[in-house]
Amino acid sequence: MKCVVSVLGKDQSGIVAAVANVMADCKANIDDISQTLLGELFSMTMLVTLSPEVADFNTVQEQLTEVGKRLGLQITIQRQDVFDFMYNI
Repeated sequence: MKCVVSVLGKDQSGIVAAVANVMADCKANIDDISQTLLGELFSMTMLVTLSPEVADFNTVQEQLTEVGKRLGLQITIQRQDVFDFMYNI
């Protein structure tokens, strides 16, 4: 299942590593990644492929939420079809 992961918050060391570690723990593949710094504001978007046989969407979402709380970041994950539908005007 293709998903979009969005990360937003104050720049700090270890953000990419923390999110990538969740993906690795869940056996997800990072298909594409983009990150930007706007002053001290860090923004990252990942396109990932989850394998439902290994880790379900809710488990990945819970793990990303924990990382977000620990680092003071807003991290969201959406199924790509839902993301595409929401932003297709």
